[in-house]
Amino acid sequence: MRILADENIPLVDAFFAEHGEIRRMPGRSINTAAVEQADVLLVRSVTRVDRDLLEGSAVRFVGTCTIGTDHLDLDYFEEAGIGWASAPGCNARGVVDYVLGSLLALAEGEGVELGDRRYGVVGAGEVGGRLVEVLRGLGWDVRVCDPPRQARELGEFVSLDEILAECDVISLHTPLTLEGEHATFHLLDRARLERLRPGSWLINAARGAVVDNAALREQLAGRPDIQAVLDVWEGEPQVDVELAELCWIATPHIAGYSLDGKLRGTAQIYQAFCASRGLEPTVSLATLMPAAPLRGLCFGASARPEDVLATVCRAVYDPRRDDAAFRRSLNADEAQRREGFDRLRKRYPPRREIDGLQVGFDSAQPQLERLVRALGATLKP
Repeated sequence: MRILADENIPLVDAFFAEHGEIRRMPGRSINTAAVEQADVLLVRSVTRVDRDLLEGSAVRFVGTCTIGTDHLDLDYFEEAGIGWASAPGCNARGVVDYVLGSLLALAEGEGVELGDRRYGVVGAGEVGGRLVEVLRGLGWDVRVCDPPRQARELGEFVSLDEILAECDVISLHTPLTLEGEHATFHLLDRARLERLRPGSWLINAARGAVVDNAALREQLAGRPDIQAVLDVWEGEPQVDVELAELCWIATPHIAGYSLDGKLRGTAQIYQAFCASRGLEPTVSLATLMPAAPLRGLCFGASARPEDVLATVCRAVYDPRRDDAAFRRSLNADEAQRREGFDRLRKRYPPRREIDGLQVGFDSAQPQLERLVRALGATLKP
């Protein structure tokens, strides 16, 4: 069996070597010639997999080690009898950590209390749903907008109009859909961006085209009270440099790039591949996951909630480091910026997740223990 894989997918050998010959290449370079003789194609979100790519090839299984599937032509897969799998939820915790770190940076920069803000989460799937759980666990005021879920189930959902009117912080976690009743392309268009409340914060860690980037650039240039955090961009790896300069935090599509999330994604695709062939998995992620470099934290009796929150989050991840590296890469010509975008992703340093961190206290402190549990960290006995 011949397996073609994006070079940025980790542990491909560990999971798939026993099933065939593995070839790796950059995801943006995967083309019809490359897949012609492949039986299995393993990708990430940068590779568009459709009829144009696969027709006439031997590929009969496509796995994307990502949550999203907007880069896959699922209708064609069904027509052609091609099996496929994604990795729902694999990097959800990493994105939550990214949002928490961004909120801390915004709050410090503007001198506000995070608990005093009202949060609007747009898209409550694997990522947004977990973010809602964490924010509400911290005792913060959260509104949730998810029209597809609202149509399927009962729940306390609100409209996007209500989010815009009532929320000080808007965090986007929708898939990118171009057509249909719930299309999300330019969900935040010029008209909706103009309705952002004074002092609003906008975070997009979903897909770049969920927000009209040109309209957002104009809003940020004309309304200095609004702050934006963008991890995703229209036209990636090309980036609107003027827009990036106006953002509080700008990063190269790495919100979910935790080591745990990437390894989890490969494991999920491996399990789906085995299931598609009626095979029993022989490799377990538990045996491959490396130990975290930081074993835990311990706080004394004088610890304050705001200090515990910031220390726990930043001990694991601070997005300002990625922001600084990304901004340095933008000081180049267009071709170099495109290369820099992909290089930062390819060479991304190992980053762990909050729910793998152990936190202890010198004495029983129920309020702080509840905060730690809400963040997802583990309490030391």
